[in-house]
Amino acid sequence: MYIDSQAELEAFVERAGTTRVLAIDTEFLREKTYYPKLCLMQMATDDERVIIDPFAVDDLKVLKELFENESIMKVFHAGHQDIEIILYDIGCIPHPLFDTQVAAALLGQVQQIGYGALVHAMCGVKLKKVDSFTDWSVRPLSESQLSYAEDDVVYLPQIYEAQCKALEQKGRLGWLDDELRELLDPETYMPDESDRFRRLKHVGQLSRRQMAAAREMASWREIEARKRNVPRKWILTDEQIVESCKREPRTIDDLFMIRGMRERLTTRDARMVIELVVSALDSAPDTWPELQAAGKSEPNVDVQVDMLMAVVRIRAKQNGIAIPTLASHSDLVDIARGHYDDVDILKGWRRDIVGAELVDMLEGRLALAIEKGKVVVKQNK
Repeated sequence: MYIDSQAELEAFVERAGTTRVLAIDTEFLREKTYYPKLCLMQMATDDERVIIDPFAVDDLKVLKELFENESIMKVFHAGHQDIEIILYDIGCIPHPLFDTQVAAALLGQVQQIGYGALVHAMCGVKLKKVDSFTDWSVRPLSESQLSYAEDDVVYLPQIYEAQCKALEQKGRLGWLDDELRELLDPETYMPDESDRFRRLKHVGQLSRRQMAAAREMASWREIEARKRNVPRKWILTDEQIVESCKREPRTIDDLFMIRGMRERLTTRDARMVIELVVSALDSAPDTWPELQAAGKSEPNVDVQVDMLMAVVRIRAKQNGIAIPTLASHSDLVDIARGHYDDVDILKGWRRDIVGAELVDMLEGRLALAIEKGKVVVKQNK
């Protein structure tokens, strides 16, 4: 059903109030805005499928009643961006929540498996993806687009039921709580602008002093992009920020030496940026940032990490879990260097499966051996 009136939307909300499962997906554009522009919302209940046209209805916030209904399980696949849109446009995070991509990783599928691949694996259906990159803001939508949009939710309830059963059989249903906590946290969708500089391309080329300036410029860009609702690169590109900070500018003329900067910034904006940059350049060295990945003063732990990864591979295979889901490389590096605090591998179900063993190995209580051509974990005598 295609919903293009407020009356139809409100009638759907009333009908859907008794469903057990509500599958949700969105189509959006983000090329010209900071916030995603919602173009379509698809849902599937126990007995109907709808496509909601947000351009045609008056108030999407009536969906909040459904999204916050504790008796209805909301099912997404790779739901981060969908939830971000719902939080921005409707003002809530749907709960309770189930993400089929997260569940698939806990059941041994590759990490971040695509929806099409999961549908094919679990339902035996090969989806058509010809409309993946169409312009969802153009009306009217074609029959092909509508069919594509509907397919994005039609199989989710079936996959949800099968995954729940499989997780319960393996005793892993409770694992989802840890995995979904981030998706349910509003802070996840409100990133700290002061940390944005770490994601600048080529930021590693900067000294710590220059990085302090880049932190201020990237933070200013983030705030301005959000305020104007335009892409970050429309304010300043990553390259312009990094190249500016390499020069350690102290005047507007210094700043405008960078190609394209004069066209991007008004004199008022340039003055603000220079004030921030100069303040950062003149700040105390102990306030300058350091990239987390640098670790130059810490010992090389490549061999230790290789040994820890061997244990992770063994336990991942035994338990049917994707290796990246069980342990990230950065976690292994951290614990190899003795940093045990706030490391995912040493929390919850991951600690039970392999984390505690990794600590034992680092502290000499376990060792690796080869028996009959296989790598095994053994107690040290």
